[in-house]
Amino acid sequence: MPVLVGTSGWQYREWAGVLYPADRPQRLWLEEYGRHFRTVESNSAFYRLPAPETFAAWRERTPDGFVFAVKASRFLTHVRRLREPEEPVRRLMAHCSALGDRMGPVLLQLPPTLHADAPALDACLRCFPAGTRVAVEPRHDSWWNPDVRSVLTERGAALCWADRGSRPVAPLWRTADWGYVRFHEGRARPAPRYGATALRSWAGRIAGTWPRDADVFAYFNNDRGGAAVEDARAFRRLTSP
Repeated sequence: MPVLVGTSGWQYREWAGVLYPADRPQRLWLEEYGRHFRTVESNSAFYRLPAPETFAAWRERTPDGFVFAVKASRFLTHVRRLREPEEPVRRLMAHCSALGDRMGPVLLQLPPTLHADAPALDACLRCFPAGTRVAVEPRHDSWWNPDVRSVLTERGAALCWADRGSRPVAPLWRTADWGYVRFHEGRARPAPRYGATALRSWAGRIAGTWPRDADVFAYFNNDRGGAAVEDARAFRRLTSP
């Protein structure tokens, strides 16, 4: 399958006139988004976990084959810092399971002040139901060690390949038979756009790491001014068969 490309979130007022027709009410933006992209990374649960009914409504409002990636609660990653993960993981999964066949990976974005703790990461990953795809985005350099890589590989969790400044900020480990890539900020103009060379480089890295039939999810988080929309469109053209 081609790389599934989308953006981190869809409710940005600056996207009116870029992705959304100027006369399209905000309550219909998800439907419009689903006409252009096959996946989205939802950040809502990071700040406040939506009710199961909200997830169910998102499922009904999106087309067949659409996939939501869900960013896990900051209570789990930033407050508890992966400790005592059982209850927050159980609650997250109980709510987002209402997505049904629209449910995609769960993203654990770790705080930049959290140093490597392979046992805590392992304990957290063990709390997720079997078959759940979990991507992990550490943001402290201490995580780049063999113990962490081993935990990710043994649990089938994907190390998130993150980009900032049009270059990788993490080692390009393949720790699962699927992949997850996040684009935070490019170096092209107008900022924070990505240039063609940077996008081609990332397309090549993905193609050189996973077979064509692997699931790879790629999300653009450089939302300012509609940059994520334009870059996601360009990257999709580069990664489509």
